[in-house]
Amino acid sequence: MWRARTLTSATAVALVLVAGCTAVPHYGSPSARTYYVSAQGDDSAQGTSKDDAWRSLARAERAQLRPGDRLLLAGGDRFTGTITVSGDEAGSAEQPVVLGSYGSGRATIVATDSAGISVHNTAGVEISDLVLRGRGTARSDQAGVNLYHDSSGDGRLRHVTVSDIDASGFQVGIGVGSTHAGTGFADVTVRRAELHGNQDAGLLTYGPDFVPARPAYAHENIDIQDVQAYDNAGDPDAVYRPTGSGIVLGGVRDATVRDSSAHDNGSRAPANAYYGPAGIWAWDSRGVLIEHSLAYRNHTGTRTDGAGFGLDTSVFDSTVQYNLSFENDGGGYYVFSRWQHPHRDNVIRYNISSDDGRKLPHNGALTVNGSHIGNLQIYQNTVVMGRSSAGDGTVVRLRPYNSGVTIRNNLFVSDGYPFVVADEDLSTSQVLFQGNQFHAATGQWTARWGDRLYYDLTTWRNATGQERLDNRPTGTTASPCFDAGRLPAVASPSDARRLIPDCPHAGLDLQTHFGTPKTTDDYFGRPVTTPPNTGAAQP
Repeated sequence: MWRARTLTSATAVALVLVAGCTAVPHYGSPSARTYYVSAQGDDSAQGTSKDDAWRSLARAERAQLRPGDRLLLAGGDRFTGTITVSGDEAGSAEQPVVLGSYGSGRATIVATDSAGISVHNTAGVEISDLVLRGRGTARSDQAGVNLYHDSSGDGRLRHVTVSDIDASGFQVGIGVGSTHAGTGFADVTVRRAELHGNQDAGLLTYGPDFVPARPAYAHENIDIQDVQAYDNAGDPDAVYRPTGSGIVLGGVRDATVRDSSAHDNGSRAPANAYYGPAGIWAWDSRGVLIEHSLAYRNHTGTRTDGAGFGLDTSVFDSTVQYNLSFENDGGGYYVFSRWQHPHRDNVIRYNISSDDGRKLPHNGALTVNGSHIGNLQIYQNTVVMGRSSAGDGTVVRLRPYNSGVTIRNNLFVSDGYPFVVADEDLSTSQVLFQGNQFHAATGQWTARWGDRLYYDLTTWRNATGQERLDNRPTGTTASPCFDAGRLPAVASPSDARRLIPDCPHAGLDLQTHFGTPKTTDDYFGRPVTTPPNTGAAQP
């Protein structure tokens, strides 16, 4: 089963949902069997044809599923109970066990004190075209689809697909978990899932406690696409774990989140929790790619987190690109790592943030927090931050004890907030700004650097060494001339085009000067010029 565990990171947990009904695949094994379950069936029947179907999931649970077998539920019917595929049942990528619906529409599984579907210490399973419901407002302490590995000798179990699933009323919509270092699941695909109304998260992967000195990842090759995670409110009684997130990747090597969204999560996350939730984030992972996704109106109950996208503690070799965040309680994008938990070689590029930090503007729309963060590249992003009724804020927030953080060719637009707040007087080897555009739509240009406040770009540059390349000044305070106004608001994904500048300003040629790999497309899929203009959008 999926088991709640105390997460030692600075943010939350996740979930997803699906729409539509696809054809059930045929794999052609001569020994494979198909079992049918219908509300009009009979548990004393053979169960091997639509006209001779079983009636209950309890009867279906007694069937031993072998490679190529299919267990299909009548579309439109509701069934109480669970479907379990356990260690003595197995398929393969070539001949998977298939769980799904037949006929018109999708069948609904109403779970009580169990997962909707449990895959335990086995793999070679394909799950599709089902609606999974937990115990409503009481919720189950299980996952809607629960992949769980607690055997120490099996290595990674390969090939599980989950598609066209709608899961709500559980602790987690889809959970992928393991208890032993280096063991878990591999080659897991989640497509077209809607994960909503769950407690802790929409989608969550997790493993045993991570040891930075001996990194071992539970899961490998996780592919998430077209997953919508929303209204996962959080647990108001959960103080020691983050709850109320959309999509969370923990304990994973090589994972992709693409064309997905997390919105309106975290509304019941407790105010006294040590950690808060976020929209889409990763922790204790390597090789994560989050792209072409949305995170908006996500919330937090505490004074931390509530962000759109995040790379949390002990994340390596990962990229966040071509994403849109807006109206989150916390920042649009953050990185964080705890003491003695390194965080290296990550990239945040070609993203857009609009009016993030609605509840916590002091944390910044773009936040580099924690310690032991190294070789972090933040470039070609667009951040527009209007004032919030919650108090003073900043566009970029920087914490000490990090090194090799570069912030280049970004477009920052502020409604009177400081562009940068750094807790200490950071050296250029710790954090380096180059080629950025800082435009104060209203009020005075300001930056707070340690205990000093600067009122113009030139003075800040001369005092700190920021915004220089080969001893020449870089950066500008020119207006981007947005056609939609000085501070265009993004209230829906289609509004992102309001942040395309009419007055482009050239940034630095990052490939020539720093060896940064050249990207061909901007946020909107249009060609990138040489040198590129500042921000995520190339006019």
